[in-house]
Amino acid sequence: MNEEILRAMIRESIARHLGPPSLAPPASAWQAQPLPFSAHPSHFRYALPESSGPCYIEPGSHCSHCGYCESHGH
Repeated sequence: MNEEILRAMIRESIARHLGPPSLAPPASAWQAQPLPFSAHPSHFRYALPESSGPCYIEPGSHCSHCGYCESHGH
């Protein structure tokens, strides 16, 4: 089985799963609306002192200021 046959099988499988195109709503029915991420509790960040040494989560590595330790990790 080559890559092109595999791609064709995946396309057919996705098309069967999604159904006929006539069932999908028209593109004009979808309107992008911003989501208020800052209001969701999973985006709350704790006020921890800035680390210039090891990471709070992985003490074996240097802090890269990713913010993972300041959040719930979601």
